[in-house]
Amino acid sequence: MKRLLLVSLLGTAITLAGQAMAQDVKSLEQAARAEGQVNSVGMPDSWANWKDTWADLQRLYDLKHSDTDMSSAQEIAKFAAEKSNATADIGDVGAAFGPIAVQQGVTQAYKPTTWDQIPDWAKDDDGHWMLAYTGSIAFIVNKQLVKEAPTSWADLKKGTYKVAIGDVGTAAQAVNGVLAAAIANGGDEKNIQPGLDFFADIAKQGRLSLANPTIQTLERGEVEVGVVWDFNGLSYREQIDPSRFEVLIPSDGSVISGYSTIINKYAKHPNAAKLAREYILSDAGQINLAKGNARPIRAEHLTLPADVQAKLLPNEQYAKVQPIKDPDAWEETSKALPQLWQEHVIIEMQ
Repeated sequence: MKRLLLVSLLGTAITLAGQAMAQDVKSLEQAARAEGQVNSVGMPDSWANWKDTWADLQRLYDLKHSDTDMSSAQEIAKFAAEKSNATADIGDVGAAFGPIAVQQGVTQAYKPTTWDQIPDWAKDDDGHWMLAYTGSIAFIVNKQLVKEAPTSWADLKKGTYKVAIGDVGTAAQAVNGVLAAAIANGGDEKNIQPGLDFFADIAKQGRLSLANPTIQTLERGEVEVGVVWDFNGLSYREQIDPSRFEVLIPSDGSVISGYSTIINKYAKHPNAAKLAREYILSDAGQINLAKGNARPIRAEHLTLPADVQAKLLPNEQYAKVQPIKDPDAWEETSKALPQLWQEHVIIEMQ
């Protein structure tokens, strides 16, 4: 009898919790509608298919949207500089930058209803940041300019083409590109030197390109081989010309990380920002990201449509990919990396 009563009480508690959660989301929707818009930074239409999420938020909740594209570091600096004159409500930053934003006191917390399905390693305990999607460092190769595509970092080092990684001083993609090269050459998040040595050697050969591997530079033929997140490479290839580019994960090692939403502490539309995060971590929002070639953080709880699954790279390419094992060490290393990059790599170009 006691057991039946306990089961009944537990069932009632779960039902009540679910009802309260649904009511909370309903209240959030109403508050967001009243605000009427959400302004993002670093979440442009072409990146990880954000355009479908903004379109859904407009269609479902009448939220107008604008975005200013910028790097992770620039987003945090913007939140800090503008304070109560905030023009941004929500941003998307590389995993290493989430804790930095919290330390700088520019974020506010919100845990979506799917919180329990987000792995512990991928979220802040208090809900200030959480990864929405993961990415692995890949190569995007312009087949019109490069006759033999590199399939590994070892191949890349022996090539004759130029290599573009982007701005290691500001961009999480570029920073993780250095870490991936380090991992493939015996380093890790505590020991980035093998990655610096790798790119210093490329620079000495006169093969380090200062072009940022974006859809614009790729389309103009300014990038021969770019070091990019897999979802960016796949998206760029699809948008420009699938026959012109090859995207692959280097076979001798790479890193899987991700991007996290941060909500501006000073947001003018805080409820719209929270509702945006709620939607991004919902099934529909996660599938939107997968349509943009990004691997959703809740992938194991989703059934992706077959055509969406087909947009991702084959699983076997990820055999040597590894997550960041020591986030604290990587946070320290990534802070120091821009200066180290100047001292070890850029100096070799002079």
